[in-house]
Amino acid sequence: MDRSIFSWELFDKMPVVGIIRGLSVADINFVLPIYKQAGFTTIEITLNTPEALSVISSLALEYKGELNVGAGTVCTLDDLAAAITAGANFIVTPIFKAEVVKKCVSMEVPIFPGAFSPTEIYEAWELGASIVKLYPASVVGSEYVYLIKR
Repeated sequence: MDRSIFSWELFDKMPVVGIIRGLSVADINFVLPIYKQAGFTTIEITLNTPEALSVISSLALEYKGELNVGAGTVCTLDDLAAAITAGANFIVTPIFKAEVVKKCVSMEVPIFPGAFSPTEIYEAWELGASIVKLYPASVVGSEYVYLIKR
């Protein structure tokens, strides 16, 4: 599939990544037009969603130039290859995996790796991550974020 390029212009209009996890194809097809109409511009389909690669492929074609369509829960180079082949134009990981970050950077694919410790966050950023996702953020408070960003 001809992978579309991630649009930072679209992302900057609404810098939020919606996450679809575990929904049926019918539910996704129902939700996406409403999501887009509400002004959202970037959507992540987790690889543990039924038919995830097929969904990514369909959405990447249908919404090319209108929505950034990415793959989430990418943990390995094999996951990455499958997501890119399906048409994902950005990648989200729940963990920090240096080889996945490096591969995305080398392919000029935006990568939003999950990282938790100061070391993981720093290393992800140093390797060229586009955005570093604090994950799991729910187990820490705003004080942690404040201290990390200093």
